[in-house]
Amino acid sequence: MQIVATNKKIRDYEILETYEAGIELKGTEVKSLRERNVSFKDAFCRVRDNEIYMLNLHISPYKFANRFNHDPERPRKLLLHKREIKRLIGKLTTTGLTLIPTKIYFNDHGLAKVEIALVRGKKRYDKREEIKRKEINRKIKTYLKYGE
Repeated sequence: MQIVATNKKIRDYEILETYEAGIELKGTEVKSLRERNVSFKDAFCRVRDNEIYMLNLHISPYKFANRFNHDPERPRKLLLHKREIKRLIGKLTTTGLTLIPTKIYFNDHGLAKVEIALVRGKKRYDKREEIKRKEINRKIKTYLKYGE
């Protein structure tokens, strides 16, 4: 599995479930993904006509393509099973939940996949608690390593 990009903003969310989905891409988008020219800035997923689309994912135009290049921020359809889509639609009706792409990668067969997560936004105090926990773990590791 070759990871192309990961979403750094996922730490601001509490991950409830993750799903693996295929992406409907054009040829120049795949070539640009292989060069790791992708940005997750403000990327999210929406349900439209009982299908799930990923919006605001920026895949830079392929530099060797000419007039057949793609639109960098076009909506991209995610390929999931119908039962997964129905389950996600049911859970997205709950307030406060959203779908966020966490990483894009090529699987062992060379197909582009995206991992999406059903998430809930963290509160400010949750973020502070996580920072404290990480700091304590860091201190414990240094104490065990150096004995100070």
